[in-house]
Amino acid sequence: MNICDITGKGKQFGSNVSPSMRHTKKTWKPNLQKKTIIIDGRKIKLKISTQALRTLKKKNLI
Repeated sequence: MNICDITGKGKQFGSNVSPSMRHTKKTWKPNLQKKTIIIDGRKIKLKISTQALRTLKKKNLI
């Protein structure tokens, strides 16, 4: 499934709108990356969104 393990960010739904105002269904998927993170000396594989990854790097947790 396309859900971030940390933030819970998932698919979003909406509509494509053409110039003639015809609406068709559209989904946006989060940009997920598989990363191995060391927590308490243990390696854990997680699917993390790039937004969460940037936040972890900013807080020096990775």
